[in-house]
Amino acid sequence: MNTPAAQPAAPTSPHVINTYGRVPIALSHGQGCRVWDVNGKEYLDALAGIAVNTLGHNHPSLVPALQDQIAKLIHTSNYYHVPGQEQLAARLTELSGMNKAFFCNSGLEANEAVLKLARKYGHDKGIHNPQIVVYERAFHGRSIATLSATGNTKLQKGFEPMVPGFIRVPLNDVEALKRATEGNPDVVAVFFETIQGEGGINAMRNEYLRAVRALCTERDWLLCIDEVQSGMGRTGKWFAHQWAGIVPDVMALAKGLASGVPIGAIVTGPKASEVLQPGNHGSTFGGNPLAMRAGIETLRIMEEDGLLENAAKMGDYLMGRLRAELGTHPDVKEVRGQGLMIGMELTKPCGVLIARAAEAGLLISVTADSVIRLLPPLIITQVEIDELLARLLPLVLAFLAEQA
Repeated sequence: MNTPAAQPAAPTSPHVINTYGRVPIALSHGQGCRVWDVNGKEYLDALAGIAVNTLGHNHPSLVPALQDQIAKLIHTSNYYHVPGQEQLAARLTELSGMNKAFFCNSGLEANEAVLKLARKYGHDKGIHNPQIVVYERAFHGRSIATLSATGNTKLQKGFEPMVPGFIRVPLNDVEALKRATEGNPDVVAVFFETIQGEGGINAMRNEYLRAVRALCTERDWLLCIDEVQSGMGRTGKWFAHQWAGIVPDVMALAKGLASGVPIGAIVTGPKASEVLQPGNHGSTFGGNPLAMRAGIETLRIMEEDGLLENAAKMGDYLMGRLRAELGTHPDVKEVRGQGLMIGMELTKPCGVLIARAAEAGLLISVTADSVIRLLPPLIITQVEIDELLARLLPLVLAFLAEQA
């Protein structure tokens, strides 16, 4: 008599602090837009490590470059010049129209640096209690300062008191921004995501971005933009704010900049480039040779392979198909986003779809409780998008058909 094959045990992490509600799979390896778990099951990756794996997995040009760098130097120290820092900084300033960069290890660290720089900018002007305008539904990180700038009380709960010095305003309302800052001499900066990622794929309108740029120039504030998730070609331009034709004074980057190697950066324009001086800020691992090589090679490959154009084209196709298939469904509020940063908001919380999609061989996320978020690698093809939709659409329709 044949004995049924034993089912593999679900992976667990009993010695890891339980800070994540994990899907019970453990990934083993990947190729392009696909990954496989330790049991051999294949998944189409529509999340890219949350907008990190720009070039997908095991890219044939990136991997040898990183292997070469590992054999030379992984880490030195910022006591010394790191040639890769200058090379990557030069490329980022060229692409952004700005002029200097500082390197760290994550988006949170980049945003911390933005907040520190903005405060010091105020102190250098004689402002003893500098205040920074931030936004409803924003997400800038989970340190105490970036959490204080974040517009999510659920994330802040249990970590009070928050750091003071923030003025919160709604999105896309210039008059609300003016009212909130009227007569306040302590305002030093406005800080926002061009497209809110964790907040539900909420975009700043181009006319609003231009109005805020003008207001910051008029009032001598710093315009600080968090492009951690929306930058690095994800929307079809290098940085999402470039669709509005503006240049910020400070910009935070991370996630997709090094295709999976931990990295963070701030890029500064002339008004902000000399604010931080020796001793004001630093990082042990930031700007290490491995991360710099990963960033340099990522930018090179993106340009050579036309990935900005691909992100715009494939994003239009994916969003168009989603709107055609689900846009008129009464329980689909909106399909929105730009390029390959797409959110589909439903009328009810849909977190269960993360695990259901994984069962169907698809990696997605749900943010702001009811927004399905799609952030595939920028190398994705139309054939793969069709496959993505073939796996996702039946799950969404079945979910929406369930009783509340």
